[in-house]
Order: sequence, then C-alpha cells, then structure tokens
Amino acid sequence: MAYGSRKAERVRLETRYPVNLMGIDGTWRRSCVLLDVSQSGARLEVDGTLDVLRAQEFFLLLSSRGLAYRRCELVRVEGAQVGVRFIEEKKDKRRPIIPK
Repeated sequence: MAYGSRKAERVRLETRYPVNLMGIDGTWRRSCVLLDVSQSGARLEVDGTLDVLRAQEFFLLLSSRGLAYRRCELVRVEGAQVGVRFIEEKKDKRRPIIPK
C-alpha cells in the first residue's frame, strides 16, 4: 500500500514500536514511535519539541543500544508526526583498481 506519491510500499505497524532520533554529532536525542516504514523512508510520532529537527539530517536508532540505525533527512512535519527519507551511501560504480 503506497501513500500519496511515494514509490516504495509502506508497512504500517500494528503495535507501537519505540525508536529514537539522534543528531549526527550525538548532542541531542528524541524518543519517538515508528508508525510506518518502507525501504526509502518512515513516518514517526515524536515525543517532545521538534526544534532540534531543524538540523535536517540525523540518525534513526532502531535499537536501544544504537547498533541498528539509518541515516535520514527530514521531509515533512505535520504536528507531532514527521516524515523522513533514508539517505543511502553512494556506491562507486567504477571498477576497483587492482594493484600490480
């Protein structure tokens, strides 16, 4: 089921799945709930103020220890809900150089 003009299929979670947002530099952290997720992004309900999200880029911590995470950017804010897009690392498509 795709919402709006999204290209990737979203999976809506039946139970409240707690996650955290953390600044790239690690100076701030916000608790939130994962509402739905796809391969390219997610929708979250954030606890507390959203002023720290002005950074536009942050980590979505999927585990309590921070071992499972995705780097993301802010797409939209609607009240306490935010939409994020996952940032994928650019893969070098050139052939690797093999030393002789």
